[in-house]
Amino acid sequence: MAAQPLRPGSGRVGRTSPYGGVMPDHGIGSWPRRRARICPGAVAFRQGSRTLTYGELADRVDRLARVLAYRGVRPGDRIAYLGLNDIAVFEVFFAVCRLGAIFVPLNTRLAPPEIGVLLDDAKPFALFHGPEQHELIEQIAAQDHGVGLIVSIDDWIPDDSPPADVGYDVPTITTDIGLDDDAVILYTSGTTGRPKGAVLSHGNLTFNTMNQLAHVDVLGTDTALCMSPLFHATGLGLVTLPTLFKGGSVVVLSKFDPATILATFADAGVTSFAAVPTMLQMLYDHPDFEHTDLSSLHYVIYGGSAVAERVAVGWQRRGVDILHGYGMTEAAPGVCLAIPARAVERPLSAGPPHFFTDIAIRSTSTAVPPGTEGELLVRGLNVSRGYWNQSEDTPMKRDGDWFRSGDVVRMAEDGWIYIVDRIKDMIISGGENIYPSEVEARINALPGVSESAVIGVPDERWGEVGLAYVVAAEPGAVMEQQIRDALRGTLAAYKIPQYILFVDQLAKNATGKVVKQKLRETAAPS
Repeated sequence: MAAQPLRPGSGRVGRTSPYGGVMPDHGIGSWPRRRARICPGAVAFRQGSRTLTYGELADRVDRLARVLAYRGVRPGDRIAYLGLNDIAVFEVFFAVCRLGAIFVPLNTRLAPPEIGVLLDDAKPFALFHGPEQHELIEQIAAQDHGVGLIVSIDDWIPDDSPPADVGYDVPTITTDIGLDDDAVILYTSGTTGRPKGAVLSHGNLTFNTMNQLAHVDVLGTDTALCMSPLFHATGLGLVTLPTLFKGGSVVVLSKFDPATILATFADAGVTSFAAVPTMLQMLYDHPDFEHTDLSSLHYVIYGGSAVAERVAVGWQRRGVDILHGYGMTEAAPGVCLAIPARAVERPLSAGPPHFFTDIAIRSTSTAVPPGTEGELLVRGLNVSRGYWNQSEDTPMKRDGDWFRSGDVVRMAEDGWIYIVDRIKDMIISGGENIYPSEVEARINALPGVSESAVIGVPDERWGEVGLAYVVAAEPGAVMEQQIRDALRGTLAAYKIPQYILFVDQLAKNATGKVVKQKLRETAAPS
């Protein structure tokens, strides 16, 4: 079906300075005086020269919700979005939630057939898309996935009065939405196979927000930077929703560009953002990093894996709290998060578990003592009930009411968590367990190495041995023998990779995670 204009009416958006705002004024010997930001006139979103206040956002969300209701959207219907980050995406998200429908953001880096698989699974009533996706949308529309309404967000045009044919006054929205009602379907990145849609309820999103607020101070005067894609749990659940909850401002960037982001820090007075380790490293290694004004930036939350220690220390040296967290799509996403007061001395720990989240560390269903490695199990009000269209082929791995993460961790005596590796990534060589992340951390710390990834490959004698893919900082910056010499004496001999291959880049998904399945396919004999 061809794309259709939607064109409901709206109040005119504001045109105030995109980077205005009032910084805290701390009076000596008195409580800090702060301007109240939870009010209709406060700026909720900024993108380029455009700003949107909370009052304008509420009006536009209500109008869009009424238009969708008029078009036939009912509670439980899925509304998909395919495109880059944009203020309009949040309008769609809140309007969909307002109706009790389910928001389904789709990965923009997928090929048309892959997107088709997700559409066939979610069966959305409507598909919104960014203007940059017109060509891709035409291909998808031609495949006929049964999407009845396809709308470009640039057709959702603000205007002073609703068009006569929309029937703005007809629908009356009386949906009673509870914490157990479904709000979002987030498809997993697919690094382990076909993507699965984790269903997150309104309660999951709410308690994830509460978890974040229990670990970091978010103020109504804060300005968060939303640069992670919204089809990933990081883009929505970390920093963005907690900042909106407190009445702060969110600066929306359509894509990750280190130079643009570094310039935005000072221009917008950014106080926080969320990222994956690859993003932090690219920002740190950019030539503009050292002379970028970071005085407004209080903290960064990152997860996915531990960032290289040199990168964490480099950000800390600039006065920024680097808070390593552990999470997963199924937990909306937070499970653990470092606390600012103690993160400096533990830059690579994922911190203690969140307030509304329980964890257990088990080996073959038996709890392990502190300092011992085991699988992390999670339960809590932020954990998904299951996958969309869950079948026998895609069950959510559980042990009673515990969700099995598939990740190996250890807990220090003080209760802080350290991520060891994915169970599936563990290499068993001659009966010995090798955790690739440990080997990668040692390789990444070497001069001349940009990043690395270690996988297991078959070996007739040992069963499996390690193969390290290494990206040099520049051609010839490091040699294979240098790596072996450096690892010898710091790692057990069986942990040192049998093979070392230099590559220009590592296969990654849209969120910057290394896709080890692709590396295994590359290493497999043809």
